[in-house]
Amino acid sequence: MIDKLKIAELVNEKLTEDQFLVDVTVSASNVIHVMVDSDTGISINQIVEISRFIEGNLDREVEDFELSVFSAGLSEPFTLVRQYKKNAGTEVEVLLTNGQKLSGLLLAAAEDAIELEVTTKEKTEGSKKKELVTRVHHIAYSEIKETKKILKF
Repeated sequence: MIDKLKIAELVNEKLTEDQFLVDVTVSASNVIHVMVDSDTGISINQIVEISRFIEGNLDREVEDFELSVFSAGLSEPFTLVRQYKKNAGTEVEVLLTNGQKLSGLLLAAAEDAIELEVTTKEKTEGSKKKELVTRVHHIAYSEIKETKKILKF
């Protein structure tokens, strides 16, 4: 079986300063999946270069493998703090470990938590009508099950 750490090292050798490795998986049958991302966007040509670099540093005579290199898609959940930081200022949906879903503006991301601005309609004291109320939630990563970018068309 091909070593996952070796693949990660190869990927990191090829990445530019604004690119980063999100995930590497290697199955028992040597199916390799590499997910990369970038602070400024990543082109298909850059993906191809990374793929060719990995393939050029592995020997099919020793072990046969299947390689797939791709960028973190718009619908992929965030897995790294760097992805949260990159997406500050965008609308996200956060699923908490307790099952609660929050949608709002990702204001900031620190090493241990995020700041999420959520606007909801709520009844306020002394009022019979619901009004828009905006709150900023400080959410630790340990409380987050999944975060995805909200796509608007």
